[in-house]
Amino acid sequence: MKTLSNSELTIKISPNGAELCSIYCHGHEYLWQADPAYWKRHSPVLFPIVGSVWNGRYCYEGHVYPLSQHGFARDMDFQLLSESPTEVHYRLEDSAETREKYPFPFLLDIGYRIHGRSIEVLWEVSNPGDAPLHFQIGAHPAFYFPGYDAASPERGYFSFGQVQCLEYILISEKGCADVEHRYPLELDGNGCLPLDVHTFDRDALILENGQVQEVVLHDLERRPYLRLRFDAPVVGLWSPPSKNAPFVCIEPWYGRCDRAHYEGEYKDKDWMQHLAPHETFNGGYTIDIY
Repeated sequence: MKTLSNSELTIKISPNGAELCSIYCHGHEYLWQADPAYWKRHSPVLFPIVGSVWNGRYCYEGHVYPLSQHGFARDMDFQLLSESPTEVHYRLEDSAETREKYPFPFLLDIGYRIHGRSIEVLWEVSNPGDAPLHFQIGAHPAFYFPGYDAASPERGYFSFGQVQCLEYILISEKGCADVEHRYPLELDGNGCLPLDVHTFDRDALILENGQVQEVVLHDLERRPYLRLRFDAPVVGLWSPPSKNAPFVCIEPWYGRCDRAHYEGEYKDKDWMQHLAPHETFNGGYTIDIY
């Protein structure tokens, strides 16, 4: 476990999955501490897919490959590339093990940088091969609800910058998306989404097409608590259905689960990212603590 610290905050990162495991600021912990009674992770990086592929497998150039939800990177040990008191970088490289599930050469670099009360999460995917690389990458950080009270149904609010007319889709079958039905996000008069114990009864709310570039979590008094900023085209909002969980996830994605019943080519999946030989993709997001 590596620790980055400045006068404002301290974060911890595990080499397993290059996963952010702690954000300590203002005298308390902001990042979910992985109680398996609710959800056993903190902030996994999703690669080379986001969500599920239909029936747990996909087709690429006539071959069928098994791939579990959110891919394999979150469960693999990364190599430490560099570190300083305020920045750390890790790498995962393809191997015989990964090629059984994902037949592409790749380099996945994940970095964390802190400044003030902000954490930059840095992703770089490189294609060292001589054929196109097709992939998705996404975040799944879980944050404690501010002032969580299990006996109360209210949890706080989300806001989305100046954007108000938003729509979302839902997961339907086998962890895959129903893209035929879109629903308006019901915001209040202040442009906020009230969060309560039933907000995620139908699982994740998925906002596509770059509708928002930030999500702010507010406490019950509408005071801003933390913010995620990103340029990813998709964001998922989630807390475990029917568990009255103490946390909520804000998930910027360069990708998305399969649409239900999708059996086409892997490279043609919705929101797939493509890299030509020897090209590099850069992405990520920023967490701001108020």
